[in-house]
Amino acid sequence: MSAEVAIQKFSFPFSCAARLSQQDEVTPKGCVQVKALELHDLQENPNLSKPIPDLVIGALVHKENQAHENPVTPPGGKEAAAQVLVCAEASQSAVLSRHSAFEKLMVESEDQRPAAKRQLSSESAARTITVVKKSAVRKEAEEQRLLKPKTHLGQKVTPCVAATGKRKHRKDLFTNSEVFHRVDEHVIRAGAELKEKCVYDVKTIVQSITQGARNELERLRAIWVWLCHNIEYDVSGYLGRSEKLSSPEEVIAAGRGVCCGYSNLCTEMCREVGIECQEVPGHSKGIGYRWGQSLKNVKSDHLWNAVLLAGQWFLLDACWGAGRVDMEHESFVKRFDDFYFLTDPEEFIDSHFPDEERWQLLDRPIPLEEFERRVFKTSAFFTMGLRLIQPHHFHIVTDGGEANVSLGFSRPAIFTYEITQHQDLLHCGASEQKESSNSSFGLLTVSHRSMKLQLLPPASGTYDVKVFARPEAAVTPLIWVCSFTVECQAPRAMEEIPENPFLSWGLQPVAGSLGITGSSQGSEAAEVEEGVFVLTLKTSRPLMALCELVHPQLEAAVAKRCLATQIQPDALTCHVLGPLHGFYRLSVFVRDYDKTDTKFQNAANFLLHCKGKVVGLDELFPPNLGSVCGPGTRTLEAGLSKFSHMTAVVSTQQGKCNITFHNQRDLELHTVLSREENKTAALPLSRQLFCTYTDTKVTVSVSLPDAGVYRLGLYARITPGGDFNPMCDFVLRNSCDQPGPPFPRVYSAWRKGCVLFEPRVGLLEPLSWVRFRLRVPGAQRVSVVGETRTDLKLNKSRVWEGEVFSGNGLQQLKLAASSGESSDMAVLMTFDIKQLESGV
Repeated sequence: MSAEVAIQKFSFPFSCAARLSQQDEVTPKGCVQVKALELHDLQENPNLSKPIPDLVIGALVHKENQAHENPVTPPGGKEAAAQVLVCAEASQSAVLSRHSAFEKLMVESEDQRPAAKRQLSSESAARTITVVKKSAVRKEAEEQRLLKPKTHLGQKVTPCVAATGKRKHRKDLFTNSEVFHRVDEHVIRAGAELKEKCVYDVKTIVQSITQGARNELERLRAIWVWLCHNIEYDVSGYLGRSEKLSSPEEVIAAGRGVCCGYSNLCTEMCREVGIECQEVPGHSKGIGYRWGQSLKNVKSDHLWNAVLLAGQWFLLDACWGAGRVDMEHESFVKRFDDFYFLTDPEEFIDSHFPDEERWQLLDRPIPLEEFERRVFKTSAFFTMGLRLIQPHHFHIVTDGGEANVSLGFSRPAIFTYEITQHQDLLHCGASEQKESSNSSFGLLTVSHRSMKLQLLPPASGTYDVKVFARPEAAVTPLIWVCSFTVECQAPRAMEEIPENPFLSWGLQPVAGSLGITGSSQGSEAAEVEEGVFVLTLKTSRPLMALCELVHPQLEAAVAKRCLATQIQPDALTCHVLGPLHGFYRLSVFVRDYDKTDTKFQNAANFLLHCKGKVVGLDELFPPNLGSVCGPGTRTLEAGLSKFSHMTAVVSTQQGKCNITFHNQRDLELHTVLSREENKTAALPLSRQLFCTYTDTKVTVSVSLPDAGVYRLGLYARITPGGDFNPMCDFVLRNSCDQPGPPFPRVYSAWRKGCVLFEPRVGLLEPLSWVRFRLRVPGAQRVSVVGETRTDLKLNKSRVWEGEVFSGNGLQQLKLAASSGESSDMAVLMTFDIKQLESGV
């Protein structure tokens, strides 16, 4: 058979294994070149005594490529002298079990074999041997699919890379920490039992906690979890008040240690289970780290570990994973932080800088100066999927009294911040959690995929800025995610910004889930023109809303008169008045319209700036304005529709207006006109309203006595015999100085279908003829009663009409009608007559 023919899946009468020697090397393509074991070595080895069927060996043999590699002539008489290449990019599903003294090497799985055959063409310069143990394919292939081959312990190895040239990341080893649930529970339970029995022997502890671990990764996980849950940081030793414990036995017995105690113990425990582990000294941005300090020629103060998994080095820090130090109370706070288990080097380098550059494990290592300048990011920054947009370094110098910070995020999040006077220590005991913001020295806005923080320090100096965040769906406090220092050389001269306790400006991240789909105003500050601002929020479902307006010098009672809210099925509109210059905070709270038992939640906060014309105090909205203004959801539910005026604010320059709508359910209606209480009038304001009902159409006529702002309230009796319920309020703004005449005083006999055409005023001139024209359905007789009674005539259009003399000295005329066979006259309305002045 030719050497060019591929021999696939044939059995040898012996077991086969491969191992790396000190002379083996890593090829440029990431493959480890090894020598095949000679046959007599395999036969003589007692550990290789598996039955013949256990191993199936497939070999692809190709010519040597003369252009890339010198031909190798096997020595005569040798059973196996050919060199083989064992590719480090092994199968992700077939893994050899470690049950012998040799490490079994997995190269490619059965499902990858056809692709591999196509890749190994006649131009290949290597011979490849595939070794696949059948039982390993069947046993827990899914759990071990990501584990790669490794070398013997103690062997100096340059971490292998995948065929793509990229190193594997933590997510390539396991999707999330939930896969270790079984291991973690066992370790925590076993650790407690060992502590209760006062077991301090490393070997005994490791055997107990790794019992049931099915692979190298799970054994390492067991060690990591035990360290984090059973060893506390020795704050007293760190502060020099007691002797630092470093030996494994001392650390275990005391249950505490400093960083070297964690790293030493981790190394010893890994050695017990055959995992290669190195201690890595270096600098960290932990307790004692000072902002901006130069670490050049400074002895490193921290130790962590690197472990070899699947032929590649990974980083971990059990000291940081166990909890944090509260320097304010000089105590250790236990808080398991899974982030520091096999942390990716690109993220680890932000807080850990090794003495030896190679332990950065980066394709492009960074210098110490860059480490010092980098923004400090907590583990929460990475676990929440945040991304730093700007600035790139921790120290910011203001430009025009302003500094900007911007973060990106892939999953919805909520943010806030804290700005305080600068302190040298990064970890100075300040809070790591925050419920809300009480700072008025910045503007924080959150958009769909980013957070922007505009910082405005109040005075010259240096400040510390902490940014806090949490996932949108979480109900826990916000967690510290990153920090900066801000140097303000000259503050910006500006008005005071009101505090925003609701975290950010603009629509809140939860606005969408609350039913708000869009806003007429963005997250930036809005300039208020002429002291008037209108905000419209689009909604996906009917909502109820409450609004709040805050200004540093504005009283709460006056602020309420600056707001009028209209609630419609698909929109919320807020009319805002600005009586003072400066900045305002407008906050909107919502709940589902029909869920009256649920609480209102903050959905949006807007910063308004009024620097031009302001609204006078006498121009504010009338007091006692209802929470629902203008037609909307409530009026539609009551069957009131087709309003002539769809906005909450109605302006008139003539001092009068007509508001019409349809009353489809024929509800009993009531209207009220009111204004600020200190305004007095000759006649009650009820005389300035006149309602007309024809079929389903309702007309509310208004004649305003003077210029100003009025409230027109519309009420309806929903159930017979029940109370009148508020439907909506209209704000009437009159700019006419001429007083509008009153309407006649109306009585209950004036009912649906009655229409007054003339006269439309309730105050008549004396000694004058007045023409009456009206329609009264079902009336048999209509008369005007003054000095005498004047009967009106019914014309062909079913309109009663006639002329009446107002006389002299009369105070009023009465309009009355009788219906049916009854001769009794019921008063419909009365008209007042002006009185002549004395001597005229």
